[in-house]
Amino acid sequence: MNAELPHTPDARGHHFKAVLALGLPLIGSNVAQMLVHVTDTVMLGWYGVTELAAGVLATGVFFFMFLLGNGFAMAVMGRVAAALGAGDDTQMRRDTRMGIWLSVLFGLAAFPVFWFADPILRVLGQEAELAALAQEYLRINWIGLPAALIVATLKSYLAAQERTRVVLWITLFGVALNALMNWVLIFGNWGAPELGLRGAAISSVGVSVASAVMTAIYAARARGMEHVELFTRFWRPDWPAFMAVARMGLPIGLATVFEAGMFQASALMMGWIGVVELAAHGIALELASLTFMVHLGFSHAATVRAGRALGARDGEGLRKGAVAAIALSIGFAVVTVSAFLTLPRPLVGLFLDHDNPQAPAILALGISLLAVAALFQFVDALQVITMGLLRGVHDTRVPMWVAGASYWLVGVPASYALAFVAGFGAQGLWLGLVAGLACAAGLLMWRFWHRDWVA
Repeated sequence: MNAELPHTPDARGHHFKAVLALGLPLIGSNVAQMLVHVTDTVMLGWYGVTELAAGVLATGVFFFMFLLGNGFAMAVMGRVAAALGAGDDTQMRRDTRMGIWLSVLFGLAAFPVFWFADPILRVLGQEAELAALAQEYLRINWIGLPAALIVATLKSYLAAQERTRVVLWITLFGVALNALMNWVLIFGNWGAPELGLRGAAISSVGVSVASAVMTAIYAARARGMEHVELFTRFWRPDWPAFMAVARMGLPIGLATVFEAGMFQASALMMGWIGVVELAAHGIALELASLTFMVHLGFSHAATVRAGRALGARDGEGLRKGAVAAIALSIGFAVVTVSAFLTLPRPLVGLFLDHDNPQAPAILALGISLLAVAALFQFVDALQVITMGLLRGVHDTRVPMWVAGASYWLVGVPASYALAFVAGFGAQGLWLGLVAGLACAAGLLMWRFWHRDWVA
């Protein structure tokens, strides 16, 4: 999306190549980040059912707070990309520094939620034993939140400069380190004490801090980036940049929480229907979440390319880059829809113990839910890509309201009505999710394409 780029057929091909070059390492990083969660789940499951349940509860709280604070990192991505497009290294440094400040401050402000998790979780209806164990995990891992948010902010800074491969390698390092530390600390191997769930918490903190240090060193010293002097006089506040990143970042975090909250509400409602339905829901959602990581990677690439075009005041490049990002995401959606519709049995079967007497019922329902998941592949792709494009042009407040209305005034009520009032059960609940995502996709697409963002 460079301003000097001629907008010819070859230039259109350039946009596709640029989004792919940016997006593929980011997709790999997103999938690797999921592997950290999968590793924790598997290894705690080996240790004990109670520890696994408490770990899932605790990581749910951690993930919720991370999503809210991660909005500042996403704001840094769009703002740094725009600064680079405008050739303004000073603004790039200011925004990134204040993004780190906001990440640290948010992480510290979240401390009461972590320290008093036990009473909070019990008020929300969780069993006393699980709530106490989850609080123990969160009290250890509270320092991991600001560290993880610093990593996210620095990764956004690097991604905006199209240095996405290092983001992937640092994430893969975190996956390997997390697995090793879990093996040592959860089970007490190599002479270490057997710490169980506390070991998993210590491992998470260690991975977050190590990743933050590695990312900071690279961001400060990598060839071609030294002139930015990212951490020189880091302690000096820059209130205009601080407020600009905060104004962009908070709506992004809230919009993300609105979407995640809709899926959490769907799990709660599915539990009202039955255990088999909840198990099938979890399997289908896990598969849909895995494919979503691809669209999320393309969305982040779209943010960077749109930000570059905004900074360069390149309206034509913005439009062509947007078409490239949307086309690539829709192309992948076609592949996943084909897989969901033609290979549902082996995909769902991967998650099942076929000796379990409930496995046939879960398999049958999971297959039907995967067919509905095929429906929302396209609208889910469109909403996350367009959200990324709007972040690239620094438009976050209206998309936040669109997300809140689409997911909580359309998606959640439609899920309830179709599942319980109309009597369609689990399939109806998922059709309600499709309605919410489709509403968000339509409104966000209309907003992006009906405004001149570089006028």
